[in-house]
Amino acid sequence: MAKAAPAQLGPRGRKVKILATVGPASRDKDMLRKLVLAGADAFRLNMSHGEHDDHRSSFKAIRELEAELNRPIGIFCDLQGPKLRVGKFKDGQAVIRHSGHFTLDKNPEPGDETRVELPHPELFEVLEKGQRLLINDGKIRLKVLKAEPDSILCSAEVGGVISDRKGLNVPDAEVPIPALTTKDRKDLSFAIEEGADWIGLSFVQRPEDLAEARRLMGGRGALCAKIEKPSAVKRLDELLELSDGVMVARGDLGVELLPEEVPPLQKRIVNTARTLGKPVIVATQMLESMIESPAPTRAEVSDVANAVYDGADAVMLSAETAAGEWPEEAVTVMDRISAQVEKDPAYNERIHFHETLPDSTTADALSHACMTIAETVPIAAITVFTGSGSTARRVARERPSVPVMVLTPSMTTARRVALLWGAHAVPTKDIGSFEEMIAKGKRMALRHGFGEAGAKLIALAGVPFGTPGSTNLLHVVTLTGNELDGHSA
Repeated sequence: MAKAAPAQLGPRGRKVKILATVGPASRDKDMLRKLVLAGADAFRLNMSHGEHDDHRSSFKAIRELEAELNRPIGIFCDLQGPKLRVGKFKDGQAVIRHSGHFTLDKNPEPGDETRVELPHPELFEVLEKGQRLLINDGKIRLKVLKAEPDSILCSAEVGGVISDRKGLNVPDAEVPIPALTTKDRKDLSFAIEEGADWIGLSFVQRPEDLAEARRLMGGRGALCAKIEKPSAVKRLDELLELSDGVMVARGDLGVELLPEEVPPLQKRIVNTARTLGKPVIVATQMLESMIESPAPTRAEVSDVANAVYDGADAVMLSAETAAGEWPEEAVTVMDRISAQVEKDPAYNERIHFHETLPDSTTADALSHACMTIAETVPIAAITVFTGSGSTARRVARERPSVPVMVLTPSMTTARRVALLWGAHAVPTKDIGSFEEMIAKGKRMALRHGFGEAGAKLIALAGVPFGTPGSTNLLHVVTLTGNELDGHSA
């Protein structure tokens, strides 16, 4: 006797998605299951930490959970990117005096309180007088007084203890190093072979960085540009045009920019991504205190809420779920905050404060019409039939007031839209006719909790079926409640 398929985990009841990072605190399959049930829609594997065997185990556990819960789960592999570091010190550390002079040079000898090696020769070509250098996440701040081919003389605006191999940020210059290191290339190859749905490219500075990553990906996986450097902000539109999605990586942005510059920049990135119809993730320190505490601060709750009000596609948890003491609670809190914001009567008005005008295409016009119809007629859900996911992205860009059920024959597409605002993916067999589309849409809506007898649905698709980019059909249907009779799929 065949084993019955598991019941699908139903709609979340919220439209913003939750991306949770996997780490020592959450790598166990039972904990991963708890995180999905608590609200995680996709998982981030941070390639900066852990070995390939660790990540391979996480891939396996997530895919097993996907089958067990009958719900597509996205996997986001986050590449480490180039990390600039200073050299080593005689005693492992030294103290830089406030307002004192400190030199970065090419001398490989261990450093002291006056100098240290800067093992990145390319920096000597771009650093200029007046530029800032930030060490150890900005705890030490230097200003360039004199830049020479073999040494950089600096004044310590903020001094302190500096130790071996601390990270260095260069906010005022475009650093001439590629976004993909040797390690990144190995990690990217591994991630693609394992079937990653998203690749996060760190420290993107220029369009060429994205082009190189795409070439190596070979058409597999979606590419997310992480915006974490001021030089990337200057070319934001170009970078978003070439990526499949974008992440507001506030960690390094907060180091390289003044703290007060980050919130308006976050809104600008979110709005630009929404205009282009690209998923946008807001990340870093969203519920930071929950690494050690079972409850967030009021400021953290407001931070998450503001990202939801801005219309971000997804909000991300980093160390909170990777290494924190309360991973399940962190996802639960983020789920509750997001759901509460979306219940706010002013929410719909807030997310449409930024207008996303449709492009002059039939597909965009119909996607916009879905939102207008849903605001005029009581609609239970928008049913989108798509192979590539492009129709779902167009509809999500409009931020409709009703959920979007994405029916697709492609599991790759179903997993990818796990980070798309308002989308609930249902993998299903392909359709071959208009009548089959309507019948299947109605059955899936009833089966997955997107309506009951008497409810109206919008069906959006392209004819001929199976042709990418052919969205040209919109139909409003009414559920009778009898659609499931005699049907098992």
